[in-house]
Amino acid sequence: MEWYRKKINEIIENLSTSLSGLSSETAQLRLREHGPNELKETKKRPLIFMFLEQFKDFMILVLIAAAVISGILGDVTDTIVIIIIVILNAVIGFVQKYRAEKAMEALKKMASPTALVLRDGTPSRISASELVQGDVVILEAGNAVPADVRLVEAAQLKIDEAALTGESVPVEKFTDELDEEHLSIGDRKNMAYKDTFVSYGRGAGIVVATGMDTELGRIAAMLQEGEQVQTPLQKRLAKFGQKLGIVVLVLCVVFFGIGITRGEPLLLMLLTAISLAVAAIPEALPAVITISLAIGAKKLVKQNALIRNLPAVETLGSITYICSDKTGTLTLNKMTVEEICAGYNRVRTSDLIAEGQDNPVHYLLAALALNNDAQMDAEGKIIGDPTEIALYNIAKDKGFERNKMEQQYPRLAEIPFDSERKTMTTFHGWTEGFVSFTKGALEPLLEKSDTVLTSDGIKPIDAREYEKINEEMAANGLRVLCIAMKRWDVLPDNMLPSNIEKGLTVLGLVGMMDPPREEAREAVSLCKAAGIKPVMITGDHPATARAVAKRIGIMEDDTGVITGRELEKITWPDFLAQVEKIRVYARVAPEQKLKIVKALQEKGQYIAMTGDGVNDAPALKRSDIGIAMGITGTDVSKEAAHMILLDDNFATVVKAVREGRRIFDNIRKFIKYTMTSNSGEILTIFLAPFFGLPIPLLPIHILWINLVTDGLPGLALAAEPAEKDVMKRPPRHPQESIFAHGLGTHIIWVGLLMGLISVFVQAWSIGRGYNWQTMVFTVLCLNQMGHVLAIRSERESLFRQGLLSNKPLLGAFALTFVLQMATIYVPFLNPVFKTVPLAPGELIFTLMLSSGVFIAVEVEKFIKRKFIMP
Repeated sequence: MEWYRKKINEIIENLSTSLSGLSSETAQLRLREHGPNELKETKKRPLIFMFLEQFKDFMILVLIAAAVISGILGDVTDTIVIIIIVILNAVIGFVQKYRAEKAMEALKKMASPTALVLRDGTPSRISASELVQGDVVILEAGNAVPADVRLVEAAQLKIDEAALTGESVPVEKFTDELDEEHLSIGDRKNMAYKDTFVSYGRGAGIVVATGMDTELGRIAAMLQEGEQVQTPLQKRLAKFGQKLGIVVLVLCVVFFGIGITRGEPLLLMLLTAISLAVAAIPEALPAVITISLAIGAKKLVKQNALIRNLPAVETLGSITYICSDKTGTLTLNKMTVEEICAGYNRVRTSDLIAEGQDNPVHYLLAALALNNDAQMDAEGKIIGDPTEIALYNIAKDKGFERNKMEQQYPRLAEIPFDSERKTMTTFHGWTEGFVSFTKGALEPLLEKSDTVLTSDGIKPIDAREYEKINEEMAANGLRVLCIAMKRWDVLPDNMLPSNIEKGLTVLGLVGMMDPPREEAREAVSLCKAAGIKPVMITGDHPATARAVAKRIGIMEDDTGVITGRELEKITWPDFLAQVEKIRVYARVAPEQKLKIVKALQEKGQYIAMTGDGVNDAPALKRSDIGIAMGITGTDVSKEAAHMILLDDNFATVVKAVREGRRIFDNIRKFIKYTMTSNSGEILTIFLAPFFGLPIPLLPIHILWINLVTDGLPGLALAAEPAEKDVMKRPPRHPQESIFAHGLGTHIIWVGLLMGLISVFVQAWSIGRGYNWQTMVFTVLCLNQMGHVLAIRSERESLFRQGLLSNKPLLGAFALTFVLQMATIYVPFLNPVFKTVPLAPGELIFTLMLSSGVFIAVEVEKFIKRKFIMP
């Protein structure tokens, strides 16, 4: 029900209450009927079921099968490694889901413990959970609002609603009904909502909603109903695992059938086919992914981005849209005076100079210092209303420090601000007589003013000119205050506003805003260069949002702005048609943030959503990666998010995107490396019979190559630095295969080359009576090591990158080479691996052909640089 549209007497009648509150008996009856004022949780699943769900993935099932096969073959090491990887993945997935469910618990803990309520006409402090519809609650500065209430009394009442609306400035409240339909929460000035905070003044209101019926409860319901979205990596690997499993099964059956047809021993063919299956499945892939993500997460913490679940690191590299909150993320979350109009002259504060006591700038800055309630605490911190602090700071910066000014011009009397007059007046002793300074909204002050102080003295005021200046400043996103003064010979006895606030002289206008962060514009520019579209979603006024968006480059013209009210009226099909063109959303409600994320996802986009308030939690949870603010963020937003910005800075998101792209590149390099190696092994065994050659490798050879080449060298690829163009490419298409951009072609042609080289070595060695099986075994192993060095970059030569730019990989290469030589030249290993020591000539020939793949891939990159991607 739109309670803000109803008159107070209608609400009293609808809820069968009075301004004296409910009787205790009525309250108890309603509490039993409607339940406590608490957020309800959905029924929890047993933790064991949540853990077992982690084993449903097809890739995990394939790995378990590989572990069983390895155990049957007697390779206990492989079995243990695979089982550890599977369990590690299951634990990580379990922890992620468990943490996501904690968001609801954090939300429940936010409930206010007590409330001051009128029961039987008497103020009583009760547990907030006992509030019911119709209760009358009393609100005071510093209190949390215990339920959703329709205000019936507001004395200079201001409420901080940032957790619900994202608006940085406390909202001034009143009691009159509002006529408009579908107002956003930020515009419902006669309402106060559960778990917002009273920052100033006092008030009272009738409880109109409790528990899950409150705005906070609606957000809780959305959190419970929200779906957990798979990361891009999870989606790609699920498809990859399914296809790989089918291909491996088919190849093994075909190979087994061909071998039996040729008359090969049944047991040998069975063991070789099973060995091929184990070799073809990249069991190190989950470990490489986990280690890559863990390294990335560790790096990001140093850059002020805390990752709550590892897949979020890679997801950052996939995003196509960043939907960012404005306040505190793109801006400093600190009101600042940007521009001043003294007399009729507008000037940026950086160029402001106060010369001479009769200058309007001098009077204006004096008024900002003296007509001000901000205070400096013992630690030197300025405390008070954000607007007052902004005025205090600009005056202080220009030499008008309030405490010193008050010693010279003490405050003698004041007329406090109220919402009807929209003005505040203070009286001070002056050099001659007394002076009153009045500040407030332009419209009421123009009505009370006759003159304006200019550099040429006091002149009759041109109201139209001031209205024009005010419109221009407001269009630039500035919140405008008017400042006026009046000289007095004696202090007036009658301090009524109607007697004091008339015949004023306008000193000028002050324009304030929460300014953009200096680094935000560069970060937005980087996003655009990387093909990522930044979008601002805020609870602030459209003009403010538009001004900030223009200054940091999110918007280049006045198009692409939509308000929450407009979003409410638009149909879903129409919204889907234009959602990718909208760059700024202003005055949006919580469910609308969720609507925006869902619409973009339906259009096939990957979304990063930043936020700090309770209102952001459902959208953070639903988005592909939710990013909460570490400084200003609520516990609920942090629990719902995948990542937390420790410095609340949009530029940190862009750094994280870069890291995410680097990680995906490295995972892709590992897939390129391991799948090419696996295809080389399979093709070596498949091609030999077609050339009339015996099976070139034994099962132990296949398992050894699989162990030493997929292990350390593959893991070392996780440490590969980012390529130079990582933030100059467009995002990966959300639907693209992991084998896109030539990866599949590379696997095929390099695997074929690897197989042909191995078969050539086999045929050439047999013809000369050499130790052909040991030579094939070594060539196949070392060609894979040459390949891993060559694929460190898609374009750059290894020699340009430098061998030492990835020391872990160089170390892995050296260790693998030493281990392979040990299988040949350490006597007690010869019978284990069925090898014989190679003569010097055999070894030299083997090493020469082992560089064949490295040379071929370097030539491929040279052609790309010169002719395809110059």
